[in-house]
Amino acid sequence: MIDRIVTAGNEPEDPIEIELEVTLRPRDFASYIGQERLKQNLQLAIDAAKKRSDPLDHILLYGPPGLGKTTMASVIAHEMGAQVRITSGPAIERAGDLASLLTNLQDGDILFIDEIHRLNRTVEEVLYSAMEDFKLDIMIGKGPSARSLRLDLPKFTIIGATTRAGALAGPLRDRFGHIHRLEFYTPEEIQRIIIRAAGILNVKIDAPAAASLATRARLTPRIANRLLKRVRDYADVNGDGIIDSHISSQALGLLEIDELGLDPADRLLLAAIIDNYDGGPVGVETLAALTAEERSTIEDFIEPYLMQIGLLERTPRGRKVTRKTYKHLGKTPKSQEQASLI
Repeated sequence: MIDRIVTAGNEPEDPIEIELEVTLRPRDFASYIGQERLKQNLQLAIDAAKKRSDPLDHILLYGPPGLGKTTMASVIAHEMGAQVRITSGPAIERAGDLASLLTNLQDGDILFIDEIHRLNRTVEEVLYSAMEDFKLDIMIGKGPSARSLRLDLPKFTIIGATTRAGALAGPLRDRFGHIHRLEFYTPEEIQRIIIRAAGILNVKIDAPAAASLATRARLTPRIANRLLKRVRDYADVNGDGIIDSHISSQALGLLEIDELGLDPADRLLLAAIIDNYDGGPVGVETLAALTAEERSTIEDFIEPYLMQIGLLERTPRGRKVTRKTYKHLGKTPKSQEQASLI
């Protein structure tokens, strides 16, 4: 698999990179750029909950990776004046792990569960009564001497995040009072995010360079911040540390990211459809074999953005490229049917 700087699915692993990522996160709605509809709905819910001195209803945030679900959870906690505990679905392996988390919460605390669709089914069933009744049913002992113990829990809020809302069990999804989808950002919003991040990182960047980075960030803040850091590295080594259009163009050329934000993996996939199957349709398993990528990588990290910008279509017979794809890659269709699209 190709190492992709424009992949939004993986958090940085280096501790310094993680620290930088955290410092770029907004702390309140005022500094959170984009997602205006979502912010209005959440602000209303927060104001109502604070007026009644009640905890927030449980919240489910879903959407593609990198759009700010974890950041939004932290912002909600800040706006509520609550403590937030962060974990993930795969990390809660047993019901005892969940019990340990929940019994250590205080009234009004927020438990953020990333990748909540990957919760173990046994853990998920224990969570039902905890979310609905603030009660925790646990079994003590084994065999004939086993007995059930019901514990009272504090009035807490769960914020779940997932990239696959459809993978959540119906009973779990129904226990969330607020279900919201995070949308892709506009280029203008991404440009504002880049300028804000540059200010936090003490990087000088002019407006044309910020706009250029914004068009290549795949409408995703995480990728925008990542590109800004890589271009900053290039400016520090090959310039005076100031990011202008010339520096950004050279840095992005070195990273092989074109004006639409496509990297070599994206272009390889599109070219494979055109060169081998005359533009499609072609099945995803065949594409995975042609490009040496996992099917899940293609479906989760490559295809969504290509479809978002109109370069790829999913049909019942497979994947097809569009007229825009031929023009962008500078390719000529082989068949008359595809030529009619150009």
